[in-house]
Amino acid sequence: MRPATSLIALLAIALVASACGTEGITVAEDDPAYSGAVLFAERCSGCHTLEAAGALGSADRELRNQGPSLDERLESPEDVLYAIQNGGFSGSIMPQNIVTGDEAELVAEFVAEYSGTKIDRPPTPGTNPADQER
Repeated sequence: MRPATSLIALLAIALVASACGTEGITVAEDDPAYSGAVLFAERCSGCHTLEAAGALGSADRELRNQGPSLDERLESPEDVLYAIQNGGFSGSIMPQNIVTGDEAELVAEFVAEYSGTKIDRPPTPGTNPADQER
C-alpha cells in the first residue's frame, strides 16, 4: 500500500472505531453524563438494561447472571460504586471493578441520573404529577 492509502485506511478505521459502543445512546454528547453512558454501554450492557445507554442486557431474566434492569430501579451513585467495587450485591456474580477510578465515578453518576425511568411513581399528595416527571 502507498503511504497516502495507508493513512486514509487508518483514518477510516479510527473513525469507525470511535463510534463503536455509542449506537443507541440517547444522552447528548455535550451532556456531562455522556462519558459515563459510553463506558456503561461498553462494559455493562452485556448484562444490564438501561435505555439511556442503548443497553438491553441479555434480556433473559431467568438467568442468574442477568444483571437487573436499571430502567426499573432507582440507584444512588454510592450504591452503584459499591456494586462496581464489590461485584454487585448479595451474592451477585458481577465482576468486581469492571471500571475503576474516575471511570467508575462517571458510570455511577450516569446510572444514578438515568436509572428508574420505567418505574411507575404515584404522585406525591398535594403536588402536580406533571412536575414530578423526569
